[in-house]
Formats: sequence, C-alpha cells, structure tokens
Amino acid sequence: MKDILAGIMLILATGVSMAQNDVAPIRPVLSAYTIEAGSSHVVDTYLSPLHYSGWHMALGYDRMQAMKYDPEHWVQQLIGRLSFGATKNPVRSATRWQAMIDVNWGMQRRFSLSQGLKVFVGGSSGIEAGAYYNSSNSNNPVAAKSAWTINAIGGLIYNTSFKQVPICLQYRIEYPLTGIFFSQQYDELYYEIFLGNHSGLVHWAWPGNFSRLNNYLAADFRFSGLTVRLGYRLRVFSSKVNNIVTRDISHMAIVGFTTEWLSFGTKKRDLSKAKIIRALY
Repeated sequence: MKDILAGIMLILATGVSMAQNDVAPIRPVLSAYTIEAGSSHVVDTYLSPLHYSGWHMALGYDRMQAMKYDPEHWVQQLIGRLSFGATKNPVRSATRWQAMIDVNWGMQRRFSLSQGLKVFVGGSSGIEAGAYYNSSNSNNPVAAKSAWTINAIGGLIYNTSFKQVPICLQYRIEYPLTGIFFSQQYDELYYEIFLGNHSGLVHWAWPGNFSRLNNYLAADFRFSGLTVRLGYRLRVFSSKVNNIVTRDISHMAIVGFTTEWLSFGTKKRDLSKAKIIRALY
C-alpha cells in the first residue's frame, strides 16, 4: 500500500512540475499603418461607357498575430482600408469621385521552406462598401458598391538582412471564391429602389461575374526602434451583372511603419522562460 501511495505522489509531483514548466508562448501583435497613393483606371457602364483615369489614395491598417491554437503554424490577420480618389473622362470634361471601405479577417497556415523563407496559405472573409459618383450625370449620378466574399489568400515571406539591417520581404495575394454582392438593374434609378423595387439587387458572386485580384508587395526595414514599410499594390477588380460592367485597376505605392506590442493580459505573466513566436519576422 505504501508503494502505491508513493507512486501516486510521484506522478502528481511530476505533473505539477511539468505544468510549472509549460509556459504559454508570447505572441506579439504586429500592427502596420500605411498610406497608399497612385493611379486608378475605372469604367462603370451604369454611369458611363467611357474609361476614366486619375489619382487614388488609401489609408491602411494591417494586424497579424500567431494564433493561440498552434501558434507555430497558424497566423491570423485583420486588414482594414479606407480608399478614395478622383478620375476624369478622356476629354477631361467630367469627374468621377469614388470612396470605398473594406475590412477583411483571415487565417493562414505557415510553412517553413528554408532558413528565413516561409509560405502562407489560407482563407479569409471580408466586406467592402462604397460608391462611385459622376458629377456630370443627372438621372444616375451614383453607383453603389458592396460585397461580402470568402477569399483564398496566400503569400511568400523572406527574412534577410543588409548591412546589419533586418529586412522582411513579403508578397501576398488575395482572390475571392464566392460570396454575394449588390447591383441595381441596368438604367434603374435609386429612387425606384426607394419606392420598393427590391428584386434582383443581391447576386451570388463567383469568379465568372465577380473578380478581385489583390497583389501586395512590401519590404519592412527594421531599424533600431523603428520599422519602415515600403511597398506596391496592384488591385484589379471586375464585375459583370445585369448588363452592367465594372472595371477598376489601381497601382499604388505604399509607405508606412509597423510596431510589435503585447496584449494587456500577456504583460501580467512571467515571461522570462516563454518562447516568442512572431507572426511575420
């Protein structure tokens, strides 16, 4: 009996010791704040069959963190953008203003291919809403845009250095697979929708009628106490429904900075023996 009790006490003591040594890893939050500026080329046949070209700008927020579930391999990401711009027709006689806001959250599986090189593959879901406004139109001056999509996302990350300055090179891509989006009927007035004509406004999105290829290329230069992000975005959007065709292509230069910080609950823990698992670096 004494031997049995001694064995039980040994097992309990071993379990307590293992629990004390099992320290949850530190998962810093990586936040990026960016400004984008460039050109935009738009056609929307609800407003006009002509192609409009002009300037485009955006404010962006990008949040990444290793997930609590399997932080070595899974990363979550939240992206928000507020974009706006103005384009003109070929003879520069009319201006089309545009504004959009989009929010996207996703999960990605991280694979390490070699020292410093990682591949990210996953999915995301997001919403976007905004409008085009054509100042020269009288009956149909506005084309509203909104969508909810489920997307395939991926990327390549390579951490290197140049003259003792750590550099993180990244390429990301996003493409919607399915979802729903809004479109009025061709030549339908919004006043008619206000009066109750609500049929045919919501459409199933699939690659045949709704496409948005979002390419993101950036480099983070990690100086002491400051990380600067420089990059480029190519966004190619198209949709075709109700005999309305929309094309929107933008080229954007990106500049911003990133920070890494710990959540409030993490700061209360003893972190001396915890492993640090970063989302990107």
